[in-house]
Amino acid sequence: MKAEIKDFIGTLIGTKIKNCVPVSGGDISRAYVLYTDSDRIFCKLNNSSAAKSMFEAEEEGLKAIDKTKTVKTPIVYAVNALEKGACLLMEYVASKNPESKDLEMFGVQLAVMHQTSSDFYGWDNPNFIGNLLQSNHKHPNWVSFYVKERLDSQLQTAVRRGFLTKEEVPSIDKLQSVISSYCTGIKPSLLHGDLWSGNYLISENGEPYLIDPAVYFGHSEIDLSMSRLFGGFSSSFYAAYFEINPSQPGESDRMAIYQLYYLLVHLNIFGKSYYKSVKEILQVHF
Repeated sequence: MKAEIKDFIGTLIGTKIKNCVPVSGGDISRAYVLYTDSDRIFCKLNNSSAAKSMFEAEEEGLKAIDKTKTVKTPIVYAVNALEKGACLLMEYVASKNPESKDLEMFGVQLAVMHQTSSDFYGWDNPNFIGNLLQSNHKHPNWVSFYVKERLDSQLQTAVRRGFLTKEEVPSIDKLQSVISSYCTGIKPSLLHGDLWSGNYLISENGEPYLIDPAVYFGHSEIDLSMSRLFGGFSSSFYAAYFEINPSQPGESDRMAIYQLYYLLVHLNIFGKSYYKSVKEILQVHF
């Protein structure tokens, strides 16, 4: 971290930063633990022109989850523009390797969080998935929301970036027709929106925390489908979740359709290595 940024952050928090330690794991932003005389603070830095908007959306999502009084989230101290980009300062949560009982608790808490509902699908504001803008225009119908605000936007981005051809992309009508056959009676749930294993942690005293959200109201199976895409969630987590919110018929069929969104996001951020997985789902289901 540059000295001038460290000094600026010290001014923001009203105390001198004694040490600054980089933290690995972030693909989009640089992360640090800042040490003061009395505390540790987690800091994210991003140099992009969208950085302040990204961090403000992250703060909004963390506060929305915290408001449910279900899964804990770190306290956000500040979001500030820098000369180039922005910084996000939040509570540092020391973590440990999860135990089975911790993941059971997480499963229960997430299930209860998903019971927070709305009369629409979407969110009041756009936010971000990775560094990609995520549109959240409100829809009264889940299939319409998922096709127009999620799949179609990422499919069109993939075409613009040369990862897919126009011929490989199903029409909106085709997407809606197919997905409608799998999705009926969906109730809006508050979602984390990007629930992979890097976006939760277990604190040293065993409390689950959610981080890096991309929140909106949608089908609860979205979070579960993402959690299964790359692993990192135990059988005890799912068993505890389904004790509260039982698995619904057709869940396994919907999983690939919901994972398609995240695979498209990865295709658009990281490139062609995700093409095969995207293409397979498009061929099998559409």
